[in-house]
Amino acid sequence: MRFIRKSLKLCFWGGLSISIAIAIFLGTCYIMGPPSIELGAATTFYDNEGDLLSPKENHETFQLDNVSPYIIDATIIIEDRHFYNHHGFDYRGIGRAVLKNVKTRHLKEGASTITQQYARNLYLTHEKTWLRKLKEAIYTIRLEMFYSKEDILTGYLHAIYYGHGAYGIEEASQLYFNKQAEDITLAEAAMLAGIPKGPTYYSPFNDEEKAKKRQELILNEMLQADLITQAEYYEAKKVTFEFDEPDLKQDIFAGHFKDTVLEEAATLIHGNDKQMLSGNYHIYTTLDSDYQRQLETLVTEHMKDDSDLELGVLSIESNTGAITGLIGGKSYESSTFNRVTDAKRMVGSTFKPFVYYAALENGYTPSTMLLSEPTTFEINDHETYEPQNYNGYYAHKPISLAQALALSDNIYAVKTNLFLNTEKVIQTTKQFNITEELPNVPSLPLGSASIPLFEMVQAYSILANEGKNVQAHTITKIENSAGEIIYSRKPSQDEQILDPAKTFVLNYLMMGMFDRRLNGYMDVTGASIIDQLTHTYAGKSGTTDTDNWMIGYSPLITTGVWTGFDDNRPLQKASEKSLAKQIWAQAIESAHEDKEDASFEVPPGIEKAIIDPQTGLLATSDCPIRRATYFETGTAPTEYCTEHSSHKTEPKKQQEKNLFDRLFELIN
Repeated sequence: MRFIRKSLKLCFWGGLSISIAIAIFLGTCYIMGPPSIELGAATTFYDNEGDLLSPKENHETFQLDNVSPYIIDATIIIEDRHFYNHHGFDYRGIGRAVLKNVKTRHLKEGASTITQQYARNLYLTHEKTWLRKLKEAIYTIRLEMFYSKEDILTGYLHAIYYGHGAYGIEEASQLYFNKQAEDITLAEAAMLAGIPKGPTYYSPFNDEEKAKKRQELILNEMLQADLITQAEYYEAKKVTFEFDEPDLKQDIFAGHFKDTVLEEAATLIHGNDKQMLSGNYHIYTTLDSDYQRQLETLVTEHMKDDSDLELGVLSIESNTGAITGLIGGKSYESSTFNRVTDAKRMVGSTFKPFVYYAALENGYTPSTMLLSEPTTFEINDHETYEPQNYNGYYAHKPISLAQALALSDNIYAVKTNLFLNTEKVIQTTKQFNITEELPNVPSLPLGSASIPLFEMVQAYSILANEGKNVQAHTITKIENSAGEIIYSRKPSQDEQILDPAKTFVLNYLMMGMFDRRLNGYMDVTGASIIDQLTHTYAGKSGTTDTDNWMIGYSPLITTGVWTGFDDNRPLQKASEKSLAKQIWAQAIESAHEDKEDASFEVPPGIEKAIIDPQTGLLATSDCPIRRATYFETGTAPTEYCTEHSSHKTEPKKQQEKNLFDRLFELIN
């Protein structure tokens, strides 16, 4: 008896404690009040001229009365058949899901009601964590406490994603069947209701067979629930659809750009991108719509449909950081993954300008000579490193920094990296706002680091902005539904973060890839596109086994292009390895269309000298090629080239090499 009394007592107090906890939880939810919902309020995007991006006709208030009853019945039966009878949760389903999650020790199973799904889409991310589940429960209870079932269902049908850029049943009806939601038939409704479970998987545009099977499942569920008659069931099941090639251009125009806008907006006003999308905001962006269309046309022309090769393209105003064009992949319809912001790829030789800025900070000049020949570097007592130049070409003599950068000589870059100390180079990249963790290895100058295109273009734009800080951005202003400005971007402060004189010298060095006077043991790396360029640009290309890069700029625009395979397959074809340059050349030229050629302003502390590119010394009338080169005051060479003089004498072997070469001979 004592045991029974003790058990009853424990049950009583345990039940009371649980009841009190539930009461406190519900009371807290009540005190928090109704969560903000905007029924029928899609966020609107504007370009840099204030014009609508992809204007749509369904911005009017969304009403449940304007939706076919078939859609409502089909959605409820497949997503939440007890929707009108519960208070936000399917407890039997939750029980089954919890047991399975406990057994597998993973949060894989769920039993989401329509209210839970609406809460998740409106306020939360889709990460599978216990904290997110708790937040979802709180929002679900608050929605059920303060809003009617009709309000919740209306919001759900207006916000849910149906694939291919279509949010809400009205957009989905127009996209898939070219009709309004109120005119959707039973067969069409069952097809549409099946898509949100997996928009890519169940879209009839992607896989009509899977979509048809799910439609038949929904029709059967409706029949079993007596929502339709046997005759309606068989009639709808017999319907065959002939889906035309979808007209998605308007829906997916600047798709990756708009996703970037949503993420930036969510950060600026402490929300999340799903909430921003359906929050009736007016977001004024930096996008140049005409230029964006030109970029998308370029992608269509250059990227083959039968290839998995992907790309990212980013253009920003060099002095403001305003993003004027962004392509996150060759098809937003096929993949919403943004390869500009989210893909970290090996950057190849586009990393070299950071190394050479550090070199300029440590005594290098455009005429610093280092020996270009096959070299084995001893890293430690047990390890060596043997970098190679492109196609095994070497000068087999000293070359200048100016020529090394124009030809992208790898030996010169690795020697410089080791001379400076790799950690010093890594610290220098932080001045360029590079935030990625970089490997402390001798091959760092050759692009062994993986960095997003977004960060690389932003870093180059600092050079284009003459060493002043640049923060790439997509938003100038955000207004709420009442037209009140809740965010307005402040003008840039022109913060000088790089040395102006060294930045100018490096900019001029980076023009060398487009200057044939710097041809040496091979052509300058921009030789294949020089004839396509009508303005003056600085830039750098980069190639690894799996990645192809080109980033270049003027004082007006900085543009970067990356191409490669998502699965890091090697680039095999010559056309794949040259594509980034070709797209970049056309993109940068389009950005400068109808603009005058712009040059970098010469800062104080700079002197100009006419140099022989082969020797790095002052040119004479005997030198067949002469090139104006800029130096920091006091660092220009004072000796004249004798290489091409008829009176020259054979120089001693050690005279070919400067201090750095002798140091490396000692090291090696």
